[in-house]
Formats: sequence, structure tokens, C-alpha cells
Amino acid sequence: MGRLRGRGGYDTAMLPLSRRVSSAATAQIRRWVLDAFPRNQNGVAYDAPLGDAGWFGPDSVTWRIHSEFPGMLAGGLCALMLQLLQPRALAGVYDHSNFREDLVGRLRRTTSFVAGTSYAPAAEVGRLIARVRGIHSKVVGQLPDGRRYAADDPELLTWVHVTEAYGFLEGCRRYCRDVPVAIADRYYDEYRRVAEALGARDVPASEAQVQAYFAAQLPQLHMDARSREVLDVLSGVRLPVPLPGVSRDMFLAAGAALLPPWAEQLIGRSRGQQLQSVVAGLVLRSVAPLFRIALSDGISSRACRRVGRDAGILMQWPELDVPLPAPSLAPKA
Repeated sequence: MGRLRGRGGYDTAMLPLSRRVSSAATAQIRRWVLDAFPRNQNGVAYDAPLGDAGWFGPDSVTWRIHSEFPGMLAGGLCALMLQLLQPRALAGVYDHSNFREDLVGRLRRTTSFVAGTSYAPAAEVGRLIARVRGIHSKVVGQLPDGRRYAADDPELLTWVHVTEAYGFLEGCRRYCRDVPVAIADRYYDEYRRVAEALGARDVPASEAQVQAYFAAQLPQLHMDARSREVLDVLSGVRLPVPLPGVSRDMFLAAGAALLPPWAEQLIGRSRGQQLQSVVAGLVLRSVAPLFRIALSDGISSRACRRVGRDAGILMQWPELDVPLPAPSLAPKA
């Protein structure tokens, strides 16, 4: 007697097993993510006031790209690798943080700030911006070669922002969904408002402008002993999750796969490391849909409920002629 087959020729006897496997996988992914990056670390209230679209809102590209956890984590790690190539930007981390002992805490704080400025109500975003501006104002110092640096230097703020925006966009594009050029341009144009509120200037507003910006920055970029030390710490970070080494290696390799060719050359990645990145990228792309299921009640969904929209809209790119909400002026610290 033949086995029952459903529409499309699927073996219906296998469907319950497939669902159980999928359910177990999403449950494990959910535990992994929430253990590594607990929610509401910044004390932000995401559920009220009702109707408050924040700085971007449900018609933005930003809400969609930032809802893709695999792309955001891989992209954030890519951004860190790019940032360590800029000696003055790196110095603020090297001289003024405990990254050697608490890199996970630093990653959590950055993740929390990005989530808050992306999805929180407007007043909350203003408070987050003011808090970070206050922290930046105290981070000053001198490089071993005598050059001065300051975390609130507009040029350094632009560098940090562009590396993050590039990483987030390319992470989404590579591992989560296709991103047309027009959507990418809209994203860069939208998301720069956070950088500008922090004090950045001349922030690129399109893909072409980002590529031109990177080309202009190349003469200032290099690997040195400090860069190598930070990269070694990043390569050895242990997330508080099951199989921390496996999780770290996959996301680090997937993040490195997003690096522009010139950055790979500066960092000196081997052929073996590049092949590892290819494999990690294929794995991450294959499991990205499971992350969406596992985290369906996340901050992006809560922001959609706050403005009375179904979170399903985030799976489709928005119409590009819809204006975004005007951001409130962030109070200075």
C-alpha cells in the first residue's frame, strides 16, 4: 500500500516528524539567543505610548533589516573587525574599556543600543542618544605615536556608524533576504540619523557613497599589535550558551565573510579561514528562517504592536515614497 502524499508530493507521514524537529530547533535557538543577549538590558519601554513610531517606524527599511537576528549578529561582528583597522577608533575601546574581561558585556550593550534606537518610542531614543553622548565626551586620550583621539570626534563617529550600517546591511543581504540597491540606499539614508544625532558628519547616504567613503579611508587603516590583540580576544570570546565555541566560530566566520576584499587583505585572512567563512555562511543562511520563528515575539514585533501594525509587514520591503517620522532632537548630555 502506497504512502499518503499531500499537495506538492510531500510525504504526509513525515510532516509530524519534520514539525517536531523544527520545533526542537527553534526552541534551542530561542534559548541560545536569550541567554546570550537577554532582552530589555537598557530598561527601555517598547510597548508604550501607543502610536509612537519612534525614529523610523513600520514603513522604514531599518525596521526590516534590524529584525533579522542572524544578519545583525554576523554584521555586528564584521563591523568590529573593520573598526579595529582604524587606530584612533580602536584606541577608545583599547584604553577605556574592559574588553579583555567582558567582551560579551560590550557586545550586549551595543546590541541593546542598536535595538533601542531602532525600535523604541521617540523619547526613549532621545534618552539613549544623550546617554551615549555623555559617555563619549569622557573618552579621550593619546595614541602611542602621539596623536590625540576623542570618542566624540565626528570623523570617528562616522567611521563607527558606517562600519555598523555596512555590516548590518550585508548580513541581511547575505544570510536573510535579498536587498535591492534602492532598498540599500534607503537604509543608509535612514539609519544615518542616529549617527548624526551622536555628532557624526558627512555620513554616507547610499551604497555608492559608502563604497567611496571606504576608498577614501583606506590610507588611514592598518593592522597593528593592538588590532591583533583585540582580534585575538574577539576570536576567543565565549558566549554563555551551549557549545559556545561552535556558536562563536560560526558567527565569527560568517561575519568575516562580509568583509570587503581590502579588509580581508589588511587583516591577513588565510585561504583556510576564507573557506571556513563560506561554509559558515551557507549554514547561517539555511537556519535564518528558524531564527525568525524562534524570535517572533521580539522587540521588532512589540514595536509593530505599539503602532497597531502586524509584524508580518516586516517580511516585505516598504514602499519607498512613504516618509518616515521626523526624529525628535536628541538632548545633549
